[in-house]
Amino acid sequence: MSQKNETPALILSLLVTSGLLGGGFWWFTQRSGFDASKVALPNPQNSATPSANSSSQPNPSATNLTQQPLPSGRFSYGGSTSWATIRLSVDPVLQAAHPEFQLRYVNPIGSPPSSGAGIKMLLDGQIAFAQSSRPVSDQEYQQAQQRGFSLKQIAVAIDGLAVAVNPGLNVAGLTIDQLKAIYSGQVKNWQEVGGSNVPIVPLFRSSSTQNVFGETVLAGQQPGGNVQIVSTTTQALQKLAATPGGVYFASAPEVVPQCTVKPLAIGKSPGQFVPPYQAPLVTNCPTQRNQLNIQAFQNGSYPITRNLFVVVKQNGGTEQQAGEAYANLLLSDQGQDAIAKAGFVRVR
Repeated sequence: MSQKNETPALILSLLVTSGLLGGGFWWFTQRSGFDASKVALPNPQNSATPSANSSSQPNPSATNLTQQPLPSGRFSYGGSTSWATIRLSVDPVLQAAHPEFQLRYVNPIGSPPSSGAGIKMLLDGQIAFAQSSRPVSDQEYQQAQQRGFSLKQIAVAIDGLAVAVNPGLNVAGLTIDQLKAIYSGQVKNWQEVGGSNVPIVPLFRSSSTQNVFGETVLAGQQPGGNVQIVSTTTQALQKLAATPGGVYFASAPEVVPQCTVKPLAIGKSPGQFVPPYQAPLVTNCPTQRNQLNIQAFQNGSYPITRNLFVVVKQNGGTEQQAGEAYANLLLSDQGQDAIAKAGFVRVR
């Protein structure tokens, strides 16, 4: 066949192929509910590196999730135990969507996992990025500079700290001042704060959550001698369930859905109690479970909240690429939906 006769056939073939591809994409979007306009990420090309003591904020500029460049390989990460539900429910979703971007959670050696332990591992080159439930400290920024790089913290979720007691304890709620009095040892019986005549047994775990609690509630004071130290939240919840006068605080997603303890409403002043759960309190657990009071966390009416951060090493290497890619995935619409399903509050 001559070249003259081949040209119309070639054009017809291209038109048929384009029609099939367009029709196939239309069919996929209708059947799957996929909306490309909603699958967006902050554009890393337009994101400025924050100053040492600032948090990177989501950029309204967006790019398609499938076009987001991701480094290939296996990347270790570690940090806060408050991130546990994200690691269990959100990270597998990211892995399934991007199998080339493999994640491996690493526990610290010789110490329990925490935000501080994760950031230390990042500084020491043991992991690619860290998960933190507190801001990076000035000392940690300085240590990074001494090692020849800087750190960037990227807020990806909002968390609240929930206070829980034994389910048999009859107390309406606590103010911040009452919590401070309990954990400083000034108040030792629940009767003093409107509860039953039961000795108070405050449980305490050293972690970044404790740091937030110390700043917000204890105002920098050290816990009193009446405080009993626990090593993990699991241990604390088990002890709380067996201790009539026990009280403990932890990340809200770790506490609010539990059946063996009762989360308490907290207020800045008497009569202004705000529950960390959606009222009314569920009493037929596990048939139903308490859900987070997301609106109160978002609007600030709940008095003890914090941000969750991805801490990224700024060294121009694969660690920086991995950390920023992970944060961008969490800040996508799909990532934020998954974070909400994991029990945290969206930042976007």
